[in-house]
Amino acid sequence: MPVCNALTVDVEDYFQVSAFAKSIDQGDWDKHPLRVENNTRRLLDIFDEAQIKCTFFVLGWVAERNKNLVREIASRGHEVASHGYSHQLIYNQTPEVFREETIRSKALLEDIVQTPVRGYRAASYSITQNSLWALDILAEAGFIYDSSIFPVRHDRYGIPGAKEIPHVLKTPRGHSLIEFPLSTAKIFNHKLPVAGGGYFRLYPYALTKAGLGQINRRQQPFIFYLHPWEIDPEQPKIKAGLFSRFRHYNNLEKCESRLQQLIKDFRFTTTWEVLTELGFSDNDVAG
Repeated sequence: MPVCNALTVDVEDYFQVSAFAKSIDQGDWDKHPLRVENNTRRLLDIFDEAQIKCTFFVLGWVAERNKNLVREIASRGHEVASHGYSHQLIYNQTPEVFREETIRSKALLEDIVQTPVRGYRAASYSITQNSLWALDILAEAGFIYDSSIFPVRHDRYGIPGAKEIPHVLKTPRGHSLIEFPLSTAKIFNHKLPVAGGGYFRLYPYALTKAGLGQINRRQQPFIFYLHPWEIDPEQPKIKAGLFSRFRHYNNLEKCESRLQQLIKDFRFTTTWEVLTELGFSDNDVAG
């Protein structure tokens, strides 16, 4: 049987992305029209049609304003996980601020869905060598797994040389945490990120399919992500630098059709289901 992979959605709105942080102050977020609810429901409908379940890493700021949406995600059988609260880069926060936001967002989601939240994903994958201290806070807050480490070199994130398959890692203070790193593949003798998002829109679909297929041929699962705003080419345009606008708006009009093809070409389920199929459990982080 083909390998089953983790399909994930980072639930944030178009004006909250790190690429626009210099253009939009966090204090002005409420001034922008919310599109995350309709876009997320469109994804829910797509997944229902395909009869697959996935993991939604929900931003706490979004959850506070869209509690019914979070309940709907859970009621449709998907896993609800945490994307933090304010979508700030962790290495730009103090440990005290990160701890407060992490505990706050986890408690908020658990109160909404009335079930434990096991998983966490950092804003823009911002657990790097400069913010490994965040892993201890995640473990102490009661998370079972993390999916924040991208084993690539990038201007905003990445830990080059990090382990590329799901594993139990030891935090700096000796806690245990299951890590499901973002997926990479070797294409033309270069390691490329193939886990989704902007890469999914930038690369030709055939390149993404080849990279992800390479991982499955090794009998290993990959993890794939996208954002609700990535299937919304009609979203308001933000004034920002050329590179930031390219990263955000490139091929938005192609993303939904590519997603439809992706879920036909590969098997998917939630992150936690994939981890349990690999033999991981809550006991891996006990104590």
